[in-house]
Amino acid sequence: MKAVTIIESQKVAVLEKDKPELKQGEVLVKIKYVGFCGSDLNTYLGKNPMVRLPVIPGHEIGAVVEDISVNVPESIKKGMSCTVNPYTNCGYCPSCRNGCPNACQHNETFGVQRDGAMCEYIAVPWQKVIVDKDMNPRDFALVEPMSVGFHAVARAAITDIDNVLVIGCGMIGVGAIVRAVLRGARVIAMDMDDEKLALAKRLGAVNTINSKTEDVHSRLYEITNGSGPDVVIEAVGAPVTYQTAINEVAFTGRVVCIGYAKTEIAFETKYFVQKELDIRGSRNAMPEDFRAVIEYMKRGTCPKDELITAIYRPEEAQKALAGWAENPGKVFRILIEF
Repeated sequence: MKAVTIIESQKVAVLEKDKPELKQGEVLVKIKYVGFCGSDLNTYLGKNPMVRLPVIPGHEIGAVVEDISVNVPESIKKGMSCTVNPYTNCGYCPSCRNGCPNACQHNETFGVQRDGAMCEYIAVPWQKVIVDKDMNPRDFALVEPMSVGFHAVARAAITDIDNVLVIGCGMIGVGAIVRAVLRGARVIAMDMDDEKLALAKRLGAVNTINSKTEDVHSRLYEITNGSGPDVVIEAVGAPVTYQTAINEVAFTGRVVCIGYAKTEIAFETKYFVQKELDIRGSRNAMPEDFRAVIEYMKRGTCPKDELITAIYRPEEAQKALAGWAENPGKVFRILIEF
């Protein structure tokens, strides 16, 4: 079978791999679409310390159930469209014992700590397969990245009385915007790209801030009547956006961090104490976040076509990643179609 493989920094090839054989309790899925995410781009650029090359990237999966082994529930049938929860969980670490398998201490995510799904077939435990008769494989490929944003909103415990600033309107930020709006919050979207901000507005953001052309502090002061946002969700992973989150959040506010910076960051730590802040990490997503995204997408209000920047064949993966690296601010999601 074909498998897109990042061989070394900025070198991608399509290699031939053996088709996986089913083990007891596993499902063989035929891959239709796989999305490239930021971690894949960092792997391509040689900036992902968690990856050991060569690696098959991809954990944003739209697929069809190809075959089923024994001991798989009857609810999973051949021919069903599906996605796959791409994280592992050990079951015994502190995170797993506390009911947070998404943050498993020993997690191995597809395309990062282990080979991913950018190939023609993968075999996975049935517990990781999510099927829905009303979804198609292309739409399923958008579920995982949006679920990461949904999970951040859950971590922030957002309600309808919150002013929420989402920093970064890429795919994960979009998920956070959508979920916060669904919870009734007033959302402020911040980015440097006007097209992304316009989409955020259509998704329900009440206010937008272009951090490249506007004074962020002045605009937030105006929008929140001087209080600052109750919640800030950081979905970029840059020193300046982390600092903005801490500096601008309201007293006794919550800061939720999804992105992680590649360098150390200096903070005014007095704000941690003076504001009595809750600073929370948000990693991956829970099964209920996947289900919530699927239900949202089935409503028919999600602008799915706008979230797909381009679709490439496996042989064009190098071109896709190189183009993204040259113009990162203009990409929502790039899909590889098998």
